[in-house]
Amino acid sequence: MNNTDTNKISSATTFEVREIGYVQAVKKFIVIAKGLPSCMNGQIVEFANGILGLVMGFTEEKVQILVLGDASSIRAGDETYNKGESLNLPVSEGFLGRVVNGLCQPLDGLGPIEATQTYPVFRVAPGVMERVPVKETLETGTLILDAIIPIAKGQRQLIIGDRLTGKTTVAIDAILNQKGKDVICIYCCIGKPYSSLLKVIDTLKEHNALDYTIIVSGVASLSTGEQYLAPYTACMLGEYFMYNGKDVLTVFDDLTKHAWIYRQICLLLERAPGREAYPGDIFYIHSQLMERAGYLKPELGGGSMTFFPIVEILQGDVTGYISTNLISMTDGQLYFSTPLFNKGFKPAIDFGLSVSRIGNKAQWPAMKTLSKSLRLDYLQYKELLQMTQLRTTGLSREAEARLKRGEAINQLIVQEKNKPVSIEEQIIYLYALNLGMLDNLSSGQVKQFREEILTFVQKRCPDFVSEVRRTHDLTDELKKRLEDCLQDYLKELFA
Repeated sequence: MNNTDTNKISSATTFEVREIGYVQAVKKFIVIAKGLPSCMNGQIVEFANGILGLVMGFTEEKVQILVLGDASSIRAGDETYNKGESLNLPVSEGFLGRVVNGLCQPLDGLGPIEATQTYPVFRVAPGVMERVPVKETLETGTLILDAIIPIAKGQRQLIIGDRLTGKTTVAIDAILNQKGKDVICIYCCIGKPYSSLLKVIDTLKEHNALDYTIIVSGVASLSTGEQYLAPYTACMLGEYFMYNGKDVLTVFDDLTKHAWIYRQICLLLERAPGREAYPGDIFYIHSQLMERAGYLKPELGGGSMTFFPIVEILQGDVTGYISTNLISMTDGQLYFSTPLFNKGFKPAIDFGLSVSRIGNKAQWPAMKTLSKSLRLDYLQYKELLQMTQLRTTGLSREAEARLKRGEAINQLIVQEKNKPVSIEEQIIYLYALNLGMLDNLSSGQVKQFREEILTFVQKRCPDFVSEVRRTHDLTDELKKRLEDCLQDYLKELFA
């Protein structure tokens, strides 16, 4: 055989190096294997039937593997293969508008997704020197948030409250409000019923928001491994866009169920349970996720990734293990109150317990000026309302004026779901409020004002909205023009 023949054989032959072990036992969705001496935590192994597994732990003799799929077909004695690879999944622009599982496999029946490259699912978060301070506001479309509890791009804002208090609604409204703002949105559903995910998908389709959104499904009907991976996969997809200079908003709904899933995994791995039966590293699994949000330096792409992790609590108790963990690792929280929700105050956000620690640094100057006393005015109104509930006469003029102002604020901040409001429109509301123009209007008139004023201003001052969007501020000239528009509107309203 000459050299030419040898080259032909070598070029046509592909060698695959892998370790071969065998399954010793199957515990629900955990496999105990032997014979993989080189494996490490976080590596991928493959079973004889093609299903993948994630190495979760090992001893000198055994390897503990989380099955990323249906474990019912895996039997003791089956072969398992280790190629020494960590978990890398495909990423591309083609994922926009699609529904995928924790392994980036499409679930919407629209065919395969063409991938351009792969990214690691478990990745070290960018360091401090790779980030820049937050500088842009994330426009949520919810007046309470944009005015009183502003959120910046790159921030991690916890959404916390009892079930059925509107947590998911506020997060979905924020996604709807990103239409036309060049922000990629990712909604990650973890451990929830499939019917809940369908409602979200229908809402996004109805408002034409699916084109810039990726749905990562970890619903309860999928395997435990896919539910566990879902938030990390969503984060990985967001990182692809962030490192390519895009702004990303990621919603995790919800991390309480993710903690439950990890607790099940660890109990089957026979790890020692601690507080509330959670394992000792429950803090780490969420902190390694939360740290990956941020605003990158221009030389690294200059993109940002904002996180809205949702946590469900019981009977308003924010002192639970998972909720306090997440409060400590985020940049603020929105607390949803069941009593407020039952009274019809929606979104049911409690001002006293809600805070945004860094968002006001990126707030529009116009919004910052107009909303600086809004929280205090509203809280004083609520206290005064409680004090005067049993009194029908004898109120001072100052108290009556505060009550009227508080009622106007209340009418402005109560907002219907899936109807986000632009910041320019919010500025018009607050400017009218600060001038006292809404104090003497009835509830119906304030509602009519909200519905009509933007159209009225756009007719009278066609370039007002674009000018505010460009400058983010109200110049003296813009104030004068807006004031004239508001006065003309009120004259027509009372005509």
